[in-house]
Amino acid sequence: MRLSLDYFRKISVISFQLYGGGGYGKFLIGKSIQAFKPLKFLQNILFDRCRNGLLFIVPLNPINFVVNNLKHFKLFSFLMLCGFTQAQTIEECDKIFVEAISEMNQKNHTRSLELLTEVKTMAINNAWQKQLFLAFNNLGANYYLMLDYGEALDNYLEAYKIALKGLDAKYEMSVLNNIAILYSKEQKFEKAEEYFLKAYHIAKKNQDSLKIGLYATNLATVASQKSEIEKADQYIKIAIPLLKNVPPILDQAKITYVHTLILKKDFDEAKRIALQLLTTLNTPELSEHRISLLMNISDIYKYEGNQKLAIDYAMRAGNDSNSNIENKIDVYNQLSELYRTENKSSLAFIYKDSVIWAKDSLNQIKNGRLFENSRVKFELQNYEKELRESQKILKAERNLFYSIIGGIILLILISFWAIWNYSVKLRQRKIISERNYKIAGLEVEKQKKDKILLIQHLREMEVLNLFKQEKLKSEIDSKNRELTSKVVSISTRNELIENIIDSLTNSAEISKNEFLNRRIFELKNHLKKDSQEDNFFTHFERVNPSALKSLKEKHSDLTSNDLRYLSYIYMNLSTKEISSLLNITVVACRKRKERILKKMNLPEYSDLYNYISDI
Repeated sequence: MRLSLDYFRKISVISFQLYGGGGYGKFLIGKSIQAFKPLKFLQNILFDRCRNGLLFIVPLNPINFVVNNLKHFKLFSFLMLCGFTQAQTIEECDKIFVEAISEMNQKNHTRSLELLTEVKTMAINNAWQKQLFLAFNNLGANYYLMLDYGEALDNYLEAYKIALKGLDAKYEMSVLNNIAILYSKEQKFEKAEEYFLKAYHIAKKNQDSLKIGLYATNLATVASQKSEIEKADQYIKIAIPLLKNVPPILDQAKITYVHTLILKKDFDEAKRIALQLLTTLNTPELSEHRISLLMNISDIYKYEGNQKLAIDYAMRAGNDSNSNIENKIDVYNQLSELYRTENKSSLAFIYKDSVIWAKDSLNQIKNGRLFENSRVKFELQNYEKELRESQKILKAERNLFYSIIGGIILLILISFWAIWNYSVKLRQRKIISERNYKIAGLEVEKQKKDKILLIQHLREMEVLNLFKQEKLKSEIDSKNRELTSKVVSISTRNELIENIIDSLTNSAEISKNEFLNRRIFELKNHLKKDSQEDNFFTHFERVNPSALKSLKEKHSDLTSNDLRYLSYIYMNLSTKEISSLLNITVVACRKRKERILKKMNLPEYSDLYNYISDI
């Protein structure tokens, strides 16, 4: 049975029409050159060589050429560069590819291979991976049609490598399908199924329903060839619903389904589908499907024992105008077997001899094709060699052209320098002296303005700093007053609580009550604890961020109690208020002050408030 080729190459050709981008320019010089007035100076130029759109020029008199035609040189250079630089573009490459596909469809394989080789060379030189893939894939298609399966496989494998390097999955599954078809042609159905499965899984991953149906049909065909009926039935039931809008591939799927039904011995259903499908396969393009279906119908009647109809349908397949040698071999084998079943030995031997004759003819065709393929390969190698040589010549000619253009430009530059050098120097000296004078005046004026601006800026900064200092000082004073008020309030409360505790302690009745005595004792201990010490220091440092820090840096041996005492001094509290806050006597408070003065190495008469404020 016939396997369905992936029509990706045809789809690719159509997609080329969507490409945009710039083209390439040619500088055409012919009979109409005299009509272009700005180029009359070219009459002094010797046209040395014009090949492949490339133009070489050599001025007869370079000096006169520069002097007389200087005003036209820019236009001339532009036109010459346009004419010379015929860059190879993707659009140009695609046009060649379309022509190559057209030649292949017309079975002009030699010309198609030459054009595809040119596309391959352009793609390699410009690193166009998609065009390189298409070149190798369709080189393989040409060799496939020429029955050179080995060369076709080599090209398909190259296309597969390119697809794996970075092209879309559609390229990979297309070439996998074509490789699988080659293996099926060589009767290597295990390898064919392996590559069909790879393509099928990629199509499923990309949710490409058309390709899923196409590859499922091919997998069903291979499974039928291997007599794996259940697998073939499974794949064909996947394929048919997906191919409803693609009649050619749907017909192939239905033919495969008919063959699967024959293997399952469901002859009635197979015959019904086959006869219904046969009425739609009337065009020459569908001859392969028609012949395959006729042979399947012949098999159905053979298994049903209707030898006459089996022979009729086999005859129709053999007499089809589009039947090739391979089809005839299948037909002759079928007829030989059918006549042998009817005990018509003479006819059976005749068709058996026809099989041998057809196989010999096929071998002769293949040998002829092999010779033709060898000849085409030889011509292709010569064409590649000529293409490489022409590219080398083109590169050398370009280098020579650029050297000539560079020499002409250099000559013009030297001429300009010689002519205008003296006058330019005079003008430069005059301009430089005038500019220097202006620059000196501007620099003096700028310095004056900068000085005034700097003074103004410094004054503004000074006023701003004074304002910030006053604002900060007022904020600190406000916070300190708030903190002092809070501390005095706490001191008064502590003093009141102490007086109440003393009065309670001196009461005879209360002293006898153990529960009350325990509670009074706990209250005294609570007054002795500095539970709010951390909160006090945190708030004090937030209001006076530098006071405690400076004290710690200058007198590192001060304890936290010392720092707390000094904080109260900085808040300008009296000795009595401090002793109340610290829950100590006034005498103990004075002694603490003396001890702190000693730690700080200050005289006994020193004013701690002024000292802390000055730090």
